[in-house]
Amino acid sequence: MDGIWIVILTVLAILGAPLFAIFGAASMLLFGALADTSITGTANDVFSEKFADSPLLVTIPLFTFAGYLMAESGTPQRLVKLSRAWLGWMPGGLAMVCLVASAFFTTFTGGSGITIVAIGGLLFPALLADKYKENFSLGLVTTGGSLGLLFPPSVPMILYGVVAGVMIEKLFLAGMIPGVITVATLGIYSAFTGVKHKMPRTSFHRKEALSSFWEAKWEVALPVGLLGGMYSGLLRIHEAAAFTAIYTLIIEVFIYRDVSFRRDLPRIIREAMTLVGAILVILATAIGFTAFLIQARVPMLILDGMEGFITSQLMFLVALNFFLIGVGMLMDIFSAIVVVVPLIVPIALRFGVDPYHLGVIFLLNLEIGYLTPPVGLNLFISSFRFNKPITQLYRSVLPFIGLLAIALIIVTYIPSLSTWLPGLIEDQSVSLDSPTDDEDDVGFDLNALEEAGDDFDLDDLDGADEDELDLDALEGDDEELDLEALEEDGGPMDLDALEDTPDAQPETQ
Repeated sequence: MDGIWIVILTVLAILGAPLFAIFGAASMLLFGALADTSITGTANDVFSEKFADSPLLVTIPLFTFAGYLMAESGTPQRLVKLSRAWLGWMPGGLAMVCLVASAFFTTFTGGSGITIVAIGGLLFPALLADKYKENFSLGLVTTGGSLGLLFPPSVPMILYGVVAGVMIEKLFLAGMIPGVITVATLGIYSAFTGVKHKMPRTSFHRKEALSSFWEAKWEVALPVGLLGGMYSGLLRIHEAAAFTAIYTLIIEVFIYRDVSFRRDLPRIIREAMTLVGAILVILATAIGFTAFLIQARVPMLILDGMEGFITSQLMFLVALNFFLIGVGMLMDIFSAIVVVVPLIVPIALRFGVDPYHLGVIFLLNLEIGYLTPPVGLNLFISSFRFNKPITQLYRSVLPFIGLLAIALIIVTYIPSLSTWLPGLIEDQSVSLDSPTDDEDDVGFDLNALEEAGDDFDLDDLDGADEDELDLDALEGDDEELDLEALEEDGGPMDLDALEDTPDAQPETQ
């Protein structure tokens, strides 16, 4: 790409041009600069199994619709009432209520700011009424706006799984323990604040607690049924998304009747799909952009440049954390995922970072980036919603950023917190017993077969005690099978060619 085009696109981005237009123009210019390549080459991956044919893509609008529907109903009020009845007796009880309600709500809305408007709008006045300091209250509700990103069925987690090519179900499991650690860290600080300033508590009343639970029973049952269905095998991820959307529609429109079918539902659908459209158009144009970066071996070039001063996994993780916080501060989470993930995944794998652990680190860093001055997205949303100066928001979130940084350090440098639960279920990314849905992608790769596990091990076959198959014996004096002869130029079988040819198919599955 000529330098003049880089300058033009940069200026347009600064002036506020839509991000998808910048991505689309950049990818077309980059592909057009390649020899014998049309600018339409950028569309190839958009219509492939990587994007348009992905069965996971349908989950994004379904979960987003469910989140918007709950935001427009009485769900926030019921969750706050439930949390207060069960947690209000604790030190810093109302702050605990804010953390738990925000984390639950953000799992369905993503980091879109809806949680700050819905939950924060309810609890900020209540926190002030209970004599919590204004800066603490602002920091708490602002932090809660992205607190649930590590809990299923977080839309950013789904999008990360699509882009990184990992199992969504295992990624959900990977985020659970780190998510609990994050909430617990903030909860300890909230309890300390409650004790220090002698904040009022509400007594626990069994009758009130059971009454609030019964009132919110349909919302409480949703995550239980969703996760139970997924991990019992009854629901796959896209079926779970459809279940969530239908379930939420039924309870909010026909059971609670908080949402009018004719008056409110069309508006909610329109607003939800506006966000989905923004996500998909950014993802579609970024797919072409990242395809060029991968084709041009940009990740490998970055890795080669890093090897001079980053020589260990520990050093890589430290550099990655600082880089991702900067990314989260400057970009929205959906853009960051589709642009940055394809670049860092191969580098992380080279340094031996587990792909699910990497996903948790990525999302937790962006969660912190949402709060980081000067341009963290949550800061501007809270400033607008509560009519407070942005500089006051800067001061209010600093203690919470420090606490989240502590949680990030714990999660980053104790990988088992992210990898233990995913290790309990089988990885279906490589399966010899059941071929993939897209047979065109099933190549004949000896290395892949050997690494797939106990089903096919070349070393075991070569040294089998039972002599079921002995490559040395087959290649012996009888010349029944000479592998070198088969692999000679013009021979009937070239193992290297088979391994290098993506379309080569095994004759038997």
